[in-house]
Amino acid sequence: MAKPTILFGIWQRVKKLMMLMETIALIDLSIIVLYIILMVVVGLWFGRRNNDTTSGYFLAGKSLTWGVIGASLFASNISTVHLVGLAESGFIDGIVWGNFEWFSAFELIILAYVFVPFFLRSQVATLPEFLEKRYDSRSRVILAVFSILAALFMHIGVSFYAGAVVFEKIFGMDIMVSILIIAAATGIYTIIGGLTSVVVTETVQTVILILGSLMITVLAIWKLPEVGIESYEALKEAVDPDRFKAVSFSSEQKGFTFMDMMLGHFVLGIWYWCTDQTIVQRILGAKSEREAKLGAIFAGFLKILPVFIMVVPGILAFALFRDQIGDETKSVLPIMIINLLPVGLKGLMIAALLAAVMSSVAAALNSCSTLVVFDVFQKLAPGLSDRQRVRIGKLTGLVVLVLAVLWSPFLGDLGGIFELINQMFSIFAPSIVAVFLWGVLSPRGTANAAFWTLLGGSLFAVTVFIIEKYIPIHGISNYVSSAEGLGINWLWQTFVFFLISSGLYWCISILDQTVQTIPSNFYLKTKSPSKQVNLLTLLLIVIMLVIYYLFY
Repeated sequence: MAKPTILFGIWQRVKKLMMLMETIALIDLSIIVLYIILMVVVGLWFGRRNNDTTSGYFLAGKSLTWGVIGASLFASNISTVHLVGLAESGFIDGIVWGNFEWFSAFELIILAYVFVPFFLRSQVATLPEFLEKRYDSRSRVILAVFSILAALFMHIGVSFYAGAVVFEKIFGMDIMVSILIIAAATGIYTIIGGLTSVVVTETVQTVILILGSLMITVLAIWKLPEVGIESYEALKEAVDPDRFKAVSFSSEQKGFTFMDMMLGHFVLGIWYWCTDQTIVQRILGAKSEREAKLGAIFAGFLKILPVFIMVVPGILAFALFRDQIGDETKSVLPIMIINLLPVGLKGLMIAALLAAVMSSVAAALNSCSTLVVFDVFQKLAPGLSDRQRVRIGKLTGLVVLVLAVLWSPFLGDLGGIFELINQMFSIFAPSIVAVFLWGVLSPRGTANAAFWTLLGGSLFAVTVFIIEKYIPIHGISNYVSSAEGLGINWLWQTFVFFLISSGLYWCISILDQTVQTIPSNFYLKTKSPSKQVNLLTLLLIVIMLVIYYLFY
């Protein structure tokens, strides 16, 4: 009886796909198909060179320039959830949630000036390998395990499911069909072409993402006069002026203050932009230290855009479609696509949504392969040839892709899983940031301090998480964050965990009698960045200060 049931399920999905093709205009469908084909062809074409060597496949032959690095950093970060979530946030609260985008500009400056010199001069292929050079193999193992699991279950699996849910809401496309299409298209060029394929396609996807989001913004502004809004002042009055204030944040309404957001994001942002293999792998493949720094600063400039082309559309939707959207705030972007985009442009927007999914998946898939090859197989069998490493990397990519496809449909409640994932990041990020940050700023931290901080800091945070979720104290659920309990929200918890991890790190380092062996050339005198890097960094800081002045 199993075979007929399976065949019936397949037939039902095929029928849904055929019905979908009838509802999407031919020109839109053509754009979608052409976009997928273009990404595969471009990825394979650029990935064919040097993909048979370890450096060529995993680090793009150390040939990446600033433009590709910056665009790739931006595209790796933007996911479908980003597009949907930022529009929803703009609709509900305004640009205040855009701080999570704008803060990233400052964290990318930290990446450029603090971490890039150490990562590139250490000549490592992975960040766990960097921890082994600075501390010892124990820290490498802990970070490698966390990074591999995060790439598989959080970055790839969640990206698949989130993208599929969006396509289901907008077009009625079956979730599993969406996942399989995205997995097949992304997997082909990522697994075959390596990092070169990933960064080149992400550069193209950055353009598509920006154009698609800008298109929604422009068309929404164009429609405002139809509802009697013909000036910026009139728009502010229609949606509430506070929606255009970046630091207007009611702790009673949101559960935390602007300062909580800034300090919590400081820890999460340094973890994400400076210590996460999925992101930093582009830096490790840079042609030079100067190109890496310029790439990080360029990404900082790009991170200014999402507020204006992803959050502001949500505010415009409040003015245009608030009655239609009602309490279904997750439908903000789908409703804007349906109501604003004519035939042809819908296809371009779907391409932008695909770009968001494919870039996130490709980045995580490539980094996961790199981690497994360098931090698992290279330790178990250090004598592997280049060809063997590349073969293992490709096989790993295929296995991870299949596991992610199988895992992603079981995510269930998308809102619940993302809340859980954000909290999971806040558990492990603080100890990782403490070990990396103090490790590059000072040679006094010891290997024992790093190991016990990674282990003890994370275990402490896990304990708090369990108490928060499953063990009510004095009859109060969510005792840690609840106003009736300790009243410590999850963003402030993240910063407190960082302080605790830092205290643990330095206490052990001061008391530790073990002699720490650090390579003699690890702490080289910092080279003065080029004038171009300094000037662009200063310009970025000035622009960010002006933005905060305008939206204060």
